[in-house]
Amino acid sequence: MAQQPASRPRPRGRPRSSSHPPEGFTDENQAIIRLQLDLPAKQALDDLCQRRGMTQIAALSRTVRWLVAQDEVVQAWVLNLMSREHLAHVSQILLKRYSGHEGG
Repeated sequence: MAQQPASRPRPRGRPRSSSHPPEGFTDENQAIIRLQLDLPAKQALDDLCQRRGMTQIAALSRTVRWLVAQDEVVQAWVLNLMSREHLAHVSQILLKRYSGHEGG
């Protein structure tokens, strides 16, 4: 009896992007990502978006654009990459730096 070639497992999940954008998706300057949040963070995001009258996509897109435009110190601070020892010192520096930006 002849051996049959091993069948390839069926792909799971969403199809990978191809060279052709999906129907209705024509903006090449956009990307879609998946975000996993714990339940309290999701509920806080829902509350924020409802208070501000924004979609989650709008709120998160603005937040990401703001974060990546910051210098490395602010990014590390926001991403909780600093030890408590350095955080107090850096917080004082940031408060002094940004106090000049009030009102303008």
